[in-house]
Amino acid sequence: MLHVPRLNPEDTALLIVDIQEKLIGKIHRAEELVENTLFLLKAAQALSVPIFATEQYPKGLGPTVEALRPFLPACLEKKSFSCLGQGNLGDFLKAEARVKVVLAGIEAHVCVMQTALDLLNRGFQVFLAVDAISSRYVIDYETAIRRMEKAGCVAATVETVAFELLHGADHPSFKTVSVLVQERMKQVELRVHPRQK
Repeated sequence: MLHVPRLNPEDTALLIVDIQEKLIGKIHRAEELVENTLFLLKAAQALSVPIFATEQYPKGLGPTVEALRPFLPACLEKKSFSCLGQGNLGDFLKAEARVKVVLAGIEAHVCVMQTALDLLNRGFQVFLAVDAISSRYVIDYETAIRRMEKAGCVAATVETVAFELLHGADHPSFKTVSVLVQERMKQVELRVHPRQK
């Protein structure tokens, strides 16, 4: 019988990949990506899901974007494209029994993809928060998502991730996450239909 992976707060971690100031301005759907990542971070905090973050060569590419910094731990600095290429992040995740990793960040076809493939090769189950992942060009994003899915990653939206972690309306954090969803709906509405002055 086919086993379909499901997200649970007890064995899941969130990894934010390289959403940095000098990169974000060139990224497709940058504003939406930051908003969706912020939603994901707040939901993860409400559900006690550990959060990890990386920065690719921050001396040249700058720090993580300001809007996300208050919700992140200290970022792991790296020069390798994969988040598992330096340091002991993979070992730490295994030691903490976090066998499922939700990925968000940039760029889809470089650091996110190489991280996803390395996580799969280390035995992790990888979930792609597809609306919190992007690249400069749509073709790079779409091709990378297809390749990662074929390799074994599971595609999901940020709301899918949040609600799957909740499992049901009886979860103690349901109201908190519901408020986050309502706030996100308002942000999307303002972006799609901006108020005229």
